[in-house]
Amino acid sequence: MTETPVHPPVLPAHVSLLSGFMAPGPIADPDDGEDRRILIVDDESGIRDMFAAWLGEDFECETAASADEALACMAVQPYAIVISDMMMPGRNGVELLREITMRYPETGVIMVSGVDRPQRVRDALRLGAFDYLIKPCELDVLTLSVERALSRRSLLRTARLYKASLETQNVELANRKAELERLQAQLVHTEKMASLGQLAAGVAHELNNPAGFVYGNMDLLSTYVSALQELLRAYDQLSLTEEAASVIDAVKTRIGYERLIADLASIIDDCREGAERICEVVKNLRLFSRLDEAEIKQIEIHGGIDSTIRLLSHYFGSGGIVIRRDYGELPLVNCYAGQLNEVWMNLLVNAAQSIRGSGEVTISTRHEGESVVVTFSDTGKGIPADNLSRIFDPFFTTKPVGEGTGLGLSITYGIVERHGGSISVESQVGTGTTFTLTLPIEPTKKVIDQSV
Repeated sequence: MTETPVHPPVLPAHVSLLSGFMAPGPIADPDDGEDRRILIVDDESGIRDMFAAWLGEDFECETAASADEALACMAVQPYAIVISDMMMPGRNGVELLREITMRYPETGVIMVSGVDRPQRVRDALRLGAFDYLIKPCELDVLTLSVERALSRRSLLRTARLYKASLETQNVELANRKAELERLQAQLVHTEKMASLGQLAAGVAHELNNPAGFVYGNMDLLSTYVSALQELLRAYDQLSLTEEAASVIDAVKTRIGYERLIADLASIIDDCREGAERICEVVKNLRLFSRLDEAEIKQIEIHGGIDSTIRLLSHYFGSGGIVIRRDYGELPLVNCYAGQLNEVWMNLLVNAAQSIRGSGEVTISTRHEGESVVVTFSDTGKGIPADNLSRIFDPFFTTKPVGEGTGLGLSITYGIVERHGGSISVESQVGTGTTFTLTLPIEPTKKVIDQSV
């Protein structure tokens, strides 16, 4: 055995430069044809045949006489290892190494050459060669290098699989975290809305009786006042002494009798209208809270929307924002009425706050197959395209601090999803936004199970 100095290090000519670098690992599964397939590339047929005969006992070997022929073979089927000579006619081994590294990154390349210059070795390893063997090399060393290359290839492929698996798990964890945050936000908001519903129901109950007294007595009061006016008119027609008439005229002047009589009817009408408004507010509070409807029931969609609009009169009652209703004929819908009223409120409040001045909000409904479709369109400032994919995320808001919690649309999305429906949004900055909700008329078994 002769020793040929290679710097660095000094190794026997037949020894792999990577000897001792990696302990031989398990060879890939012999049942996998690709992991046992080797391509031997050399312009000398004797070397090709010798390598193929030696390795053919354990591997599936094929040969090629040039780099172009090797690339043609690799285009047909994959190879685990390519053993290539450095100096060949046409494309040399370095060019072949570059092509394989770029086009077939999972294929290991072992370079074999009679050139023992350290720079040539470094260049080959830097370009991606697994090993560099110097001719003449012992066949046992060749086998060892092949086994190590296969082990390294297997480890790299396993590492890639682990990396892909970890990335997938990270995405799943991120999605689960976002879902947990959404559910947590929904629970917090649901508790707040439940408290608000109880408060609204309590206020409605406490107002209902006194408002009923006032409203019920308005008609009776009007009748009594009319009777008193009739009596006063009868007194006016009586003949009085000059002294008595003078006293009566003084009293009439002092109390503004003529104006008082004229205003009485108007005052009673105003009181009646005020009592009616109180009764309407009480009715809307009870309709909105729906504490007696914690289960799925048939409701009329338009009634819920209209009651919510009346509750939001401070947004829509001033005349700056016009509500346009384009209602179609809808069947009764089985749903959680209180939750849908919360959806209408969130969307209407967002529309009003988006307009901030004068504008229009259009509410359209239609019946499509087994579903109803409700759209809320506004002429507000719109939503930037970058934010459209995030508006349903918990705590995401573009409103100034103190004006929004970022929970409204997240809760809306959760309620619609819980009903087995869907919600989508289209928006253009400076033009407005449209939310489209699709709700099933009959709940699915999944929705029913949630109500149990």
